[in-house]
Amino acid sequence: MEQKGILFDFVQSEGPGSVERLASMMTRSGYRTILVVGGDAALNHALCGIMNTPCPDGKHPALGVIPNGFGNDFAKYWGMTPDNYKQTIDGLIYHHTRKIDVGRLRLYSHNQLENTTFFLNCANLGVAASITNLRRRTSKLFGLKTLSYFASAISLIFKQMNFKYHFKLSGEDVKQSAMTLCIGSAHGYGQTPSAVPYNGQLDLTLVSKPLPMQLFQGLWLLFTGRFLTMQGVKVWRTSHIHFPALLHIPLSVDGRMIHETPQSLDIDILPEEIEFLIP
Repeated sequence: MEQKGILFDFVQSEGPGSVERLASMMTRSGYRTILVVGGDAALNHALCGIMNTPCPDGKHPALGVIPNGFGNDFAKYWGMTPDNYKQTIDGLIYHHTRKIDVGRLRLYSHNQLENTTFFLNCANLGVAASITNLRRRTSKLFGLKTLSYFASAISLIFKQMNFKYHFKLSGEDVKQSAMTLCIGSAHGYGQTPSAVPYNGQLDLTLVSKPLPMQLFQGLWLLFTGRFLTMQGVKVWRTSHIHFPALLHIPLSVDGRMIHETPQSLDIDILPEEIEFLIP
């Protein structure tokens, strides 16, 4: 960016929590563009910092990313990868933005709103949320992403594989035991491949508990982009989902765990809420 003659302020975060604080500080200070160098989780922390902070002029700053972390699914949706960061920067220089949707989670305890968080890619409940922690731990141990994914998949055999889901959407009341539920505004790490982050809708994919051999088949279909052809997969498209009770189901958003244990949960979509820099 210096070579291109771009004026910018650079701040190094001290950890995941500081990313949100820095993004909030920059929003209050009137910055019009915030660019994150990191993965999905860092991008999510910056999004939450922006969304939870009043803007001086009533307009959110534009948000962008230079992918550089473990898990860059939302960046990949727009054709950005860590390997060609110079090409990504060349594209971002033109400040070409697109208004995109923002997913919103409202977590309730004893019928009172306890926390509100946001996402660009997806929210996961169940086994896929557990994988978030597994992937981070195995990546530190093994380093290589492929080996980390494989180690995470093997670890799943020893994890709880079935959860009781109860949610309501579009007049439908769903009660079912299943392995995982993905609510995606974008590709959702391959689980919501038809979702797009600018149609004002959320895609839902509910996956029933597979037999042992079906688990590995499902992982293969996930990696090859044919996940929705797997048996035991149900899909919906909606703008709002209500969970009357979560029953301690693991929850993650954009590759980071939500450690609160809410009694109930609402997830909806804010159409074209923020401008996102795309190459």
